[in-house]
Amino acid sequence: METFTELKEFVNNPHYHEQRKKSLRSLNTSAIDTPIIEIVDSFTKLPYCFTLQSCYGHFLHDNQKNPENIKPLPISDRITSVEYRIAYIALCIQNSDAGILLFSGLREIPAIDPEYIQFGCAEWFWEKQVNSYALQIEPKRCMTKDVVPHISYQEALHIEKIRNEFFSEIKKIIQKELNKK
Repeated sequence: METFTELKEFVNNPHYHEQRKKSLRSLNTSAIDTPIIEIVDSFTKLPYCFTLQSCYGHFLHDNQKNPENIKPLPISDRITSVEYRIAYIALCIQNSDAGILLFSGLREIPAIDPEYIQFGCAEWFWEKQVNSYALQIEPKRCMTKDVVPHISYQEALHIEKIRNEFFSEIKKIIQKELNKK
């Protein structure tokens, strides 16, 4: 995310419930990348957060030009350069005990691979929605970019593996939260 910044402290948000209702009313699951629809939908069941935006992450190369491609990278010795469009999930988290516990769980996700997963804020999300946080899969050296135009095929394979672990871990966190109910 081109405006990605360090984590910000929670602030009071007296309009959280209205903002959440508005966000849920405008949620269009047909606009969500298929592999993460279930994740976004699951977040709607947690009253102390809501999604702002998300992307599964897309890999483009000579044999794959579709910017919304969700297919796994093929096994190939001919692909030398890949364009990566970042995978991320941006959430607004309520400043409440439950929200802070969710935040704490999400904050652990970068431990999967700190060189490729960041948890922080995106300035433009925060300006529109306080207490908004983003988890993204991106080489640390490019963490303020939405697109990495040239990475090696081997690095793309690594990012794909990390992305899959990332979304798997988010599913576990959501399930743990849902089991509390």
